[in-house]
Amino acid sequence: MIADNTQHTTDDRQQTTAINSTLVVDSPWSVVKILAHLFSYLFHPIFIPLYAVAFLVFIHPSYFSGFSMAAKKQTLLIVFINAVAFPILAVVLLKAVGFIQSIFLKTQKDRIIPYMACGIFFFWAYLVFKNQTNYPLILSSFLLGVFLASSAALLANIYFKISMHATGVGGLLGIFLLIMKSNTMLMTWPLCIAIAITGLVCTARLLISDHSIKEIYIGLIAGLLSQFVAAIVVL
Repeated sequence: MIADNTQHTTDDRQQTTAINSTLVVDSPWSVVKILAHLFSYLFHPIFIPLYAVAFLVFIHPSYFSGFSMAAKKQTLLIVFINAVAFPILAVVLLKAVGFIQSIFLKTQKDRIIPYMACGIFFFWAYLVFKNQTNYPLILSSFLLGVFLASSAALLANIYFKISMHATGVGGLLGIFLLIMKSNTMLMTWPLCIAIAITGLVCTARLLISDHSIKEIYIGLIAGLLSQFVAAIVVL
């Protein structure tokens, strides 16, 4: 009996040690995955237009310098409604009526109609600001770039599942590079932050999604080039 108890105690200790070792090994990776999910949600492509326009409206020293605070908030509200609220509503409605399987758009098939719907909303937002001469051209240029990026993603979706997150941060990086080129603001720290965000988000998608490196790089390039093409057309 004593021998049996001793054996059970030894086995329990070994099992506890094994569990603790597993926790120690898995813990850093779990933290990395949690941070990767956090960055993926914070910098979801649906929020990128809002972040970029908020920078133009509230942080850039000259683009909206003549606007009242109420006018600045109205500008951000228009962007929020057209570029964030309407696309989210469209995806939720598509899921409700059974046109898509998941609101997370995990398959290429699920992404077709949302890409088209978002493209309509983005182009409408571009037209709203383009037809009002009091708004700076950089705003219209950015929104046209967002529309072009969504259109490029729709075309790429025929062949592979391009990374929407990479496309979004690519657009953010692109507009910051355009502002730097315009010499209207010292962009050292904003551009460094944009580069860091781009790297973190792309790394996060590589760690926790089923995207390949090619899909992430192509998404990033699509976002960048779309902003450059839009700048050529508008600015």
